[in-house]
Amino acid sequence: MNAKEISILDYTYHLPEEKIAAYPLLNRDQSKLVVYKKGEIKETIFENLPSQIAAQSMMVFNNTKVIHARLHFQKQSGATIEVFCLEPAKGSHEQALQALGYCQWHCLLGNVKRWKGETLKKTFEVNGKEICLQVCLVSKDGPYGIVTFEWNEKEIPFGQLLNVAGQLPIPPYLNRETEENDEKVYQTVYAKYEGSVAAPTAGLHFTAKVFEEINKAQVSTEELTLHVGAGTFLPVKSANMAGHEMHKESVLVSKKSLENIIKKLKNHEAIIAVGTTSLRTIESLYWQGVKTLANIGSSQMDVQQWDPYELPQDISAIDAFEALVQKLIKENSLHIFGSTQILIAPGYAFKVVDGLLTNFHQPNSTLLLLVAAFIGEDWKRIYQYALENNFRFLSFGDSSLLWRN
Repeated sequence: MNAKEISILDYTYHLPEEKIAAYPLLNRDQSKLVVYKKGEIKETIFENLPSQIAAQSMMVFNNTKVIHARLHFQKQSGATIEVFCLEPAKGSHEQALQALGYCQWHCLLGNVKRWKGETLKKTFEVNGKEICLQVCLVSKDGPYGIVTFEWNEKEIPFGQLLNVAGQLPIPPYLNRETEENDEKVYQTVYAKYEGSVAAPTAGLHFTAKVFEEINKAQVSTEELTLHVGAGTFLPVKSANMAGHEMHKESVLVSKKSLENIIKKLKNHEAIIAVGTTSLRTIESLYWQGVKTLANIGSSQMDVQQWDPYELPQDISAIDAFEALVQKLIKENSLHIFGSTQILIAPGYAFKVVDGLLTNFHQPNSTLLLLVAAFIGEDWKRIYQYALENNFRFLSFGDSSLLWRN
């Protein structure tokens, strides 16, 4: 199957609004779990997940943390302009969030027609100090723009300002405003590195108790970082995938994690991605390894949308990952950093991941395409089962453990 010729209309289903979970369960690990393996569909609850995974397997988690990305500025006329920080215009998320006095971001702009380019200001307190945060519009393209932020107390980093003055963004399809409890429930219990504007929601089901059972089951855990962008919610509007531009997201993976993945590959032990973001990162690492062996591209990780369909397919996963490790050793670096724009759709040849833990996704979405690529046409059976058996859908909904066909 040619991924560019795929019509998104072939990857849809009817999702009644009442099936969308607007709020999470009180106990994260009591959510429902579908287990799909070799064509068979079973149902259990999430706290039983460790019993579904063989000893010596590896689970890979995305340890990104959602930031208070939404800022509201009021014009003198009374109009409110929303400035939604998507990603730094330069450098890494860590650098931008640690910036002092000045930084520049790519943003999604709400009510942008009312913003004529004048400097907007917002005042608030941080640690007893009055902050005046100013935002200037550098350029705009429809609802998107590049803006600069400046503030008076230059010893206070931008990330700290966001935590006080910004708002945690929740998915638009929840059709509600952010509430106080979302600060806790819309973060994974293992979130570490700030940078996402959306949570890696497959991880929202995990609790300390589940991690304890994973450890008892002799299943290892590994972490990487992909900062989830707002593009994850963008619908596919083109007639086929050739006309859809995938969003680009920042990635950071340690040399130690690469080495641990190589060990699992050499021992033929299962690698399970916790969430589509982890899966996209792991598979992107393979393609970056291919590019490294072929001396293609820059020194940073840079996986393009169509790379998996145009690069050589015959390089082993072990060789690709070892190429990345050797490159880091040569550069005396402990991490690989960069971005991925990978599109995983039916026709994609998986190179590394054996299992996928994921929630139930929106119709006509690239995430649903990824699931269809992973398990084939049986995605329809699984989603129909979930609809008929009162599963809760999307970010705060139930989940599935899918084993690749």
